[in-house]
Amino acid sequence: MSDPDFESLVERFYESLYRFALSLARNEHEACDLTQQTFTIWANKGHQLREPSKVKSWLFSTLHREFLGGKRHAARFPQQELEASDHELPIIEPNLVSGLDGQAVLAALREIEEPYRAPLTLFYLRDHSYQEIAEALNIPIGTVMSRISRGKQALRARFLDWKGAIHP
Repeated sequence: MSDPDFESLVERFYESLYRFALSLARNEHEACDLTQQTFTIWANKGHQLREPSKVKSWLFSTLHREFLGGKRHAARFPQQELEASDHELPIIEPNLVSGLDGQAVLAALREIEEPYRAPLTLFYLRDHSYQEIAEALNIPIGTVMSRISRGKQALRARFLDWKGAIHP
């Protein structure tokens, strides 16, 4: 096959790729997603294939790698129903939550001691990872985790104090 164009590839291989994906995933929706993802990858990287005669093998290998990558991701980050995770969620009284707003949270954060404020801000407001925070603040990752935990405790205590002051 000489220098295949995208449309002819889709026409030629879509059905067989879909059947392969269905045999792997055992789910029609996931099989469709895998097939489409494979063609998306081809659209972005297919020009790198040096031997056009190996396009079929490239497509099937790519689909298989995507399937395995999806399985690894699902194993690392399993989906759970929220009700099944209730025991892991913190207990927060509804009247406390209804009294909070963004400004109150920022005000409470400003009152927290600096060693806790910086990691909390970087983690929750800037979406930094523990590693990124450790590098930015030049402290060990364990210290970052500890400071975030203690900072959250201090914020909780601050909100409970405010709640007591608001509702004696």
